Amino acid sequence: MNYLLYIKALHIIFVITWFAGLFYMVRLFVYHAEAAHDEESGKEILIRHFKGAQYRLWYGITWPSAILTWIFGLTLAYQFYGLDFPAWLQVKFLFVIGLTLYHLWCGKIFSEFRKDSIRWSGMALRIWNEVATVFMVAIVFVVVLKDSMSWINGVLGLVVFSAILMVAIRSYKRLRGK
Repeated sequence: MNYLLYIKALHIIFVITWFAGLFYMVRLFVYHAEAAHDEESGKEILIRHFKGAQYRLWYGITWPSAILTWIFGLTLAYQFYGLDFPAWLQVKFLFVIGLTLYHLWCGKIFSEFRKDSIRWSGMALRIWNEVATVFMVAIVFVVVLKDSMSWINGVLGLVVFSAILMVAIRSYKRLRGK
C-alpha cells in the first residue's frame, strides 16, 4: 500500500476545499457589503446571517483546509524531493505563499466585517475574489506543466488571463447597471 497516494489525495481534497472556502468567503463579503449599504429595513437580519455564515465558513472550512493543504503538501514535497526542490516546485511554493497572504488578507477583511467596518464596495470585492482565481490558474499550470513550461509564456498567459477577467468584471458591472 502506497501511503503517499493517500497523502496526495488528501492534499488535493484540501486544496479544493481551501479554494472553495476562499471563493465563497469573498462572495459572502460581496453580499454583506451590499446589504450594509442597502436602505432596506431588513438589512440587519441579512447582516447577522452573513456574519454567522462567514464565521462558520472561515473557522470550519477555510482555515482547516489551508492548514491541512500545507501539511500534506509539505509532506509530499519532502517525501519526493527531500530538501532539494525542483524549480517548478519552488515556483509553486511562491504562488501558494501568495495564496496564503491572500487568505490572511481575507482574514483581515473578515475581522473588519465582524466589527461592522465595511470599507470595501461590492464591486471591489468582486475584483478581489478573482485574485484567488489567478492563483489557482497559476498553481495548476505550474503543477501540470512542470519543467516543460516556458516561464515567459506562462507569465504572459497569466497576464492575459488576468486582463480577460478584468474585462469580464467590468462588462458585468455595465450590464448590472442597466
